Amino acid sequence: MVAKDVTDTTTNHGRTLTVGASLSYFVFSLIINAAGNVLTVVTSQKIHPTFLGSAYWTAAQAGFNKAVFNGSNFSLGWVFFIVGVIIATLNVFLQGYFNWKKFVGNIAFMVPFSLLISFFAGMFSKILPEAHSAMALVAYTILNFIGVFMIGIAISIYQRTNLILHPADDLMQILRFKYFKGAAAKAMWASYIPPTIIGIIAIIIMPDFSNYGIGTIFAFLFQGGITGWGDKAVFPSLKHQGI
Repeated sequence: MVAKDVTDTTTNHGRTLTVGASLSYFVFSLIINAAGNVLTVVTSQKIHPTFLGSAYWTAAQAGFNKAVFNGSNFSLGWVFFIVGVIIATLNVFLQGYFNWKKFVGNIAFMVPFSLLISFFAGMFSKILPEAHSAMALVAYTILNFIGVFMIGIAISIYQRTNLILHPADDLMQILRFKYFKGAAAKAMWASYIPPTIIGIIAIIIMPDFSNYGIGTIFAFLFQGGITGWGDKAVFPSLKHQGI
């Protein structure tokens, strides 16, 4: 069953959060997002044969990293950064005008995010052993889904904070409030067009599907719904700022 879409009406056209509160929410959600993304990648890599896959954006970028840079943990952070710059540029066109603060914020987001991706990639690769039993398979499947859930919740928190956004999540937010009347799941599905293109390019270069699997399907179906649910259930007093 596909996650129920959530149309959000709890927006605040101004800003009611203090700078300190905004930064606290942002840092908390940034760490959760990076850890969740890497958790989907590493749990997928540790299972042989791989069938879990990563979160949707992560799968496409990790696949591109493997096709072009041989899957280096260091280069993974750079792939995330470069794709982020491209999506930030796309956001300018979709929004219909150039907001230099938002554009710089999109790029600025990628610096700590890319560093955290590289950090968690190295850490989780070391602490999570290879999966060689049915019990490990079940455990890693649960961890993979938890990673997707973490990403969805993190997006919910920092989209509502709206301090600076990951370019992909800014893309989803632009689509959500400009084209889909606040519907999180519909906007998330529309925002998956760029990673689909990136993933196809990666597969053409190297026909490798190890980053795709049931975790990727889970993310595609439910991540937007999780974000919409998080708006209501996680820090419910936190409203969308500056929409």
